[in-house]
Amino acid sequence: MEISIAVAKTNKYAVSESGDTLEITERPNGGVSVVLADGQTSGRGAKAVSSMVVRKVIGLLAEGVRDGAAARAAADFLFSERSGKVTACLNILSVDLQTQTIVITRNNPTPVFVARGEQVECITNESVSIGTNRNIRPSITEFPLESGITIVMYTDGIKFAGDRSGQPLDICILLEAMLEEEDPTAEEIADNILAQAIRVDNNRPNDDMSVVVLRSSPVESDQIRRMTVRLPIGTGYIS
Repeated sequence: MEISIAVAKTNKYAVSESGDTLEITERPNGGVSVVLADGQTSGRGAKAVSSMVVRKVIGLLAEGVRDGAAARAAADFLFSERSGKVTACLNILSVDLQTQTIVITRNNPTPVFVARGEQVECITNESVSIGTNRNIRPSITEFPLESGITIVMYTDGIKFAGDRSGQPLDICILLEAMLEEEDPTAEEIADNILAQAIRVDNNRPNDDMSVVVLRSSPVESDQIRRMTVRLPIGTGYIS
């Protein structure tokens, strides 16, 4: 079996810096975690908040702290650092080889979609953002690690895409259609969801947008871990 993870993200239109921060880290007892945070509003201030939250979580996961405890610690940390005046949404998606499970940890009202084959389930357990209070508990969903699973998580820029134009994006229908028609890669799913979100916002995203897709496939592996990153560079960044 092989795990594939793909990320696609873009900034809010006419804003130079994304308020979404994402990092991927290997777990000390085997496996991998994706940490995604969305800072309040957008731009540089939001980026500072989301980066601070992600760094806190990544540091704790590297020490072997469980996902839920890391999320609670990050919530308390943000509250202390910003005196309860700012918020952030937090998602942790982990493949834990020690327990042979997939763990979804959410402090984010935005849902997560889980597909087994072509059957798609929407995880909408009550979940609130962090930053305004202490002792905020995340919503945790855990299930066995097996092949044939697709997980899609994203920030609210995707969730609310198309609302202003009257063309709301239905992620569930979009994901079902992709899985029925072909066997897409994680990258193809992430790229398609982001492209559709940008399209319904009339090619001017109303917020930062980030989407993460994880797929488990029953393929033979050569035991080599791979990671590819593509970063578009505008002419303003080239000296």
